[in-house]
Amino acid sequence: MARLILQNVSDLEKQAENFMTEGFDTAVSCLAGAVDILVEAISENTKLRSWTYQEILQNSVIVSELKDAAADEKLVFQIYYDFSEKVAKMQGYRTLALNRGEKIGALKVGFEHNLDKILRFFAVRFPQKNAYIEEAIAQAVKKKIIPAMERRVRTELTEEAEEGAIKLFSENLRNLILVPPLKGKTVLGFDPAFRTGAKLAVVDQTGKLLTTQVIYPVKPASNGQIAQAKKDLADLLGQYDVEIIAIGNGTASRESESFVAEILTEFPDISYVIVNESGASVYSASELARHEFPDLTVEKRSAISIARRLQDPLAELVKIDPKSIGVGQYQHDVNQKKLSEGLDFVLDTVVNQVGVNVNTASPALLAHVAGLNKTISENIVKYREENGALKTRSQLKKVPRLGDKAFEQAAGFLRIPNGDNILDNTGVHPESYKAVEELFDLLDIAILDEAAQGRLQAVNVAETAEKLGIGQETLKDIIADLLKPGRDLRDDFAAPVLRQDVLDFKDLQIGQKLEGVVRNVVDFGAFVDIGIHEDGLIHISNMSKTFIKHPSQVVSVGDLVTVWVHKLDQSREKVNLTLVASRESH
Repeated sequence: MARLILQNVSDLEKQAENFMTEGFDTAVSCLAGAVDILVEAISENTKLRSWTYQEILQNSVIVSELKDAAADEKLVFQIYYDFSEKVAKMQGYRTLALNRGEKIGALKVGFEHNLDKILRFFAVRFPQKNAYIEEAIAQAVKKKIIPAMERRVRTELTEEAEEGAIKLFSENLRNLILVPPLKGKTVLGFDPAFRTGAKLAVVDQTGKLLTTQVIYPVKPASNGQIAQAKKDLADLLGQYDVEIIAIGNGTASRESESFVAEILTEFPDISYVIVNESGASVYSASELARHEFPDLTVEKRSAISIARRLQDPLAELVKIDPKSIGVGQYQHDVNQKKLSEGLDFVLDTVVNQVGVNVNTASPALLAHVAGLNKTISENIVKYREENGALKTRSQLKKVPRLGDKAFEQAAGFLRIPNGDNILDNTGVHPESYKAVEELFDLLDIAILDEAAQGRLQAVNVAETAEKLGIGQETLKDIIADLLKPGRDLRDDFAAPVLRQDVLDFKDLQIGQKLEGVVRNVVDFGAFVDIGIHEDGLIHISNMSKTFIKHPSQVVSVGDLVTVWVHKLDQSREKVNLTLVASRESH
């Protein structure tokens, strides 16, 4: 019967009577069954499906509207209450926002298609015309093909958005953990709070805990408590020769910053820094933190973490699940397995690029070194606690479970400052020590002084590599390491902004020039710490005079930037910034 419909034979209703069987006992039911067969055949046609997919991809529009206001009390998805965007122009962060809004029941998401165009395209593929063919086409398009292609398009948009979000999160994490350490500074970590008081922790230049304390510096504390807090903080600063205060940027940060700035008028040599404390509470409640500081409260551990992540961001942040560090967008809406794999790869790569001081590194940091795992890392720490600081890389072979293969993989990434062999504080692998000795003999080098560096820089790489029997790239790497033994690649990046005074929202003016630190980069812009409670937003449209595809083309997490105040939302105390100076800027 379906074939007869396609042939457009005359008097189809009469012909249908010849096909009546059990379950199809009328001509009408036979024709309906035949239409169903045609619907399936049309909807499974790969060429028609492919054309529809491309049409939706290029010309259809994704739309969303408010479904349930109660599900969006904070108006997070307000801009999507009446939203439309061509599929071809959908940006990843919008896809993830629509997905989340739909998931929590706040939004209804759908498509708008040029249905007439799609139906016409299908119709011309069937030169024979009748009402049954038209019905089959309409059902196949509306009930089968379009819904299937909508699901495919949304799945692909989501996968693309997730991939972009993971890539961006990974890049942000990389830049965050490459923020230069503030070496050789005694730091006071300040974990702000209103009701429960601020937790303070002083750590020495190596990150060793010296003391902790709780003060009540902000309301609702009484005037007497605040006065006592001023005295206690001043006593700590003087007693421990504190050089920098690291203030967490969480609850009560703004008020605590004002309190600290007031105290520092009496200590002109001390500065403070606002530290992103994302993940500090996660670390503080972890098994690792309990092992490090079993006798301290969670809050005091958090203050230690805040201080240490200023001293050495990499060493401290590796202790925290990267997803908790807060430098991504919609990280809880993407594939968690892929996200974890991507972030772990970044941590491993950066740790090995930077190198690790084997005598000070925590097990968490050592575990990211190639060839090492959690057990071996813990054994290294236990070995140095029992035997004292390692003097040579070869001593690592005495560490339980650290076999020849692990040593071969890890040795080049482990550093021993002030050891017996200067090469142990470089990226030169022990396998290349013999080549270095031959190089020194060739250049008549006894110590790495200025004269030696001059000879190394003047080396003819091609000739010397051939004499030593090693590759030219290997020789270049060896020379680079010898020219800067103990070099930390993070020293090439800008150091954190140190402050002594505090900026208030009411101090801001349109066009005002400010210095800030990029805290997070997202698809639509970047958030910058300019010294007020809330980070300011540089929208992508205010990042460059020329067109850019993504904010990461202009800024990275940890960058120091000069910005100008672009817009001020007085009611919400929100600041929009620009990287492009205008004539009115001052």
